[in-house]
Amino acid sequence: MSRLTGALIAYVVLGVLAWLTISDLRIRGFTFAILALFAVKSWLRRNDVMHPDKRDAE
Repeated sequence: MSRLTGALIAYVVLGVLAWLTISDLRIRGFTFAILALFAVKSWLRRNDVMHPDKRDAE
């Protein structure tokens, strides 16, 4: 399992836990927004982690 897959699974688990434990809809939505931002950042930065020398060559 790659680190990206592990991170995305962790975000899903945190989302499920937030859904089950947070009853206020505004706080739950804010929590999901933050988790989504982290997931998108992880997805977009995957190439920098996989190929760090490619960025330095440019």
